Amino acid sequence: MEFNHYSVLLEETIEQLHIKPEGIYLDGTLGGGGHAEAVLRRLAGKGHLFGVDQDEAAVAAASERLRPYGEKVTVIRENYRNAAAVLRQEGVEGVDGIVLDLGVSSYQFDTADRGFSYRYDTTLDMRMDSRNTLSAKEIVNGYTEKELFHVIKDYGEEPFAKNIAKHIVRERENKEITTTFELNEIIKNAIPAKMRQGGGHPSKRTYQAIRIECNHELEVLKDSLDEMIDFLRPGGRICIITFHSLEDRIVKNIFRTGENPCICPPEFPVCVCGRRSKGKVITKKPIFPSEEELENNSRSRSAKLRVFERKQI
Repeated sequence: MEFNHYSVLLEETIEQLHIKPEGIYLDGTLGGGGHAEAVLRRLAGKGHLFGVDQDEAAVAAASERLRPYGEKVTVIRENYRNAAAVLRQEGVEGVDGIVLDLGVSSYQFDTADRGFSYRYDTTLDMRMDSRNTLSAKEIVNGYTEKELFHVIKDYGEEPFAKNIAKHIVRERENKEITTTFELNEIIKNAIPAKMRQGGGHPSKRTYQAIRIECNHELEVLKDSLDEMIDFLRPGGRICIITFHSLEDRIVKNIFRTGENPCICPPEFPVCVCGRRSKGKVITKKPIFPSEEELENNSRSRSAKLRVFERKQI
């Protein structure tokens, strides 16, 4: 299956990056290579792009797509949380721009055996990196009822999290839950019939929650952003595309703290905490997809772009 992934907010991201033809750029979520190719088209001379992705299929597809750009591009299979460390090993001390598109690719959703989607009857998996041992199956069958409740409530913002966790635990006492359709049936039975009318598929929130837990998505984001901001050269920009409120909140708060890190009480006449601003938030409010984009790709409906610029020396 071809690695298809619509590059969400592509024009807006490229515009906000302020690309320098001879700059060095990092795409930390390479996917199908759409954002990366748009950057590469604008590079010249010593300009270079590093593309990082933990998904083996993405690395293979993007490597093929970006082959025409030759030595201007380096593709690395790695989680973006380690991107700065890996680039330092390559002798790169800083970059002029970073792109993170935190969405699950269309390829991952639409490849049945990856287990990301409730639409296909397949093995519970949801790993973005097949080298990891924790899969959706281990979470569903191994987490305690309390742990499942917290995952589904906190990461899925699912109002029936308690009942879904209880039903999962009850069902797995009879037999191991191994497929998406088995899980779908359990979730459906845990939500009152009248509450299943409208609002999309009943499994949507629970699948989001399990996927986030399986791939440690929010932890990786929290643990990476400060280092990524620090890895920007003066005047460099980081553009982050999020797809749900949990991610967006983390990005907004870290960007805000990066701009104004002072923790002195408001009554202090001058700052004494010694924390210095790393730069400024470019997007006081996030950038949303255009109406035209929404018509072409309904999956971009929840996308938000936020941008931070590193302080000039």
